[in-house]
Amino acid sequence: MFNKARLRLTVWYLVIIFLISGLFSMAFYHVSTREIQRVLTRVQMIEEQWQGRFRDFPQPPPGAPSLEELQASKERLLVSLVFINGIILVGAGGAAYFLAGKTLKPIKLMVDEQNQFISNSSHEVRTPLATLRAELEGGLLEKHISDKMARKILSSNLEEVDRLQGLSNKLLQLTKLHNFSSTKYTELISLKGVVETATKQVQTLANSKEIKIELTLKDSVVQGDKDSLRELFVILLDNAIKYSAEESKVKVTFHDTEDVVKVSIKDQGIGIPEEDLEHIFERFYRSDKSRSQTGGFGLGLSIAKQIVEKHNGTIKIVSEVGKGSTFIIFLPLVKS
Repeated sequence: MFNKARLRLTVWYLVIIFLISGLFSMAFYHVSTREIQRVLTRVQMIEEQWQGRFRDFPQPPPGAPSLEELQASKERLLVSLVFINGIILVGAGGAAYFLAGKTLKPIKLMVDEQNQFISNSSHEVRTPLATLRAELEGGLLEKHISDKMARKILSSNLEEVDRLQGLSNKLLQLTKLHNFSSTKYTELISLKGVVETATKQVQTLANSKEIKIELTLKDSVVQGDKDSLRELFVILLDNAIKYSAEESKVKVTFHDTEDVVKVSIKDQGIGIPEEDLEHIFERFYRSDKSRSQTGGFGLGLSIAKQIVEKHNGTIKIVSEVGKGSTFIIFLPLVKS
């Protein structure tokens, strides 16, 4: 599809170039031949006058252009214009093909990303649906199903429904962030308060693994959306806790510079292999280790990256396998 669209666009480029070049050549040829015709007429008049005055010397003086030479000049001009237009079309064809590729490349990337997104979404939805179907069919095949077994099936079904709902919520959030306008934020937010609120939300999960969250915060003020920033730190803290060993620590520290606040979230988890680091913020991407340890969808870090970028910030990760990972966020500070 991309190659066909590229060829069609190239043809359209060539048609436009051909029309412009052709019209210019026609205009140039018309002006030039009109001038040549004027010279031809003048030469004829000179010849007639010469023959009338000097009957014994019927030929015009040496150096004067003949009618045949002037007529040949018109033909050479036409051939030259055709040749030049041919060169222009050949060169323009290559340039048009190249420019068509450059023009369509962002569209191709967007379509490929969209197709990949649909494929990954379908895959993630298919798994819980298949589980639901299998459990329900298994329950229907039972001739005599006890209340205990029915409750067990329903409980398992609810888990899969929760999983689907979680996926749906994340997909909606991604869509919302993707379509979010670039309107400048005006709300002043205490980043310290946002992190403290996010910490409370993940505290139950931390307690279940006996993980201690250490906060070293400062009163840093940024412009942004409080709910989005809270979601950002919930995602990163939840991610740090999930991949950390029991009875370990997760440290959150602030460091202000002149223009930005640097937020570091360091865990003592399994770490991320070097080959996975460049893909870690891609949608639905999960390393082999994360697939075996958690049941996530690989959307959280992609959402986190988009939230940071919507706040004109940047996010990066430093990780070492077996020693843990550190997510570092830079957000513009509000100058007092």
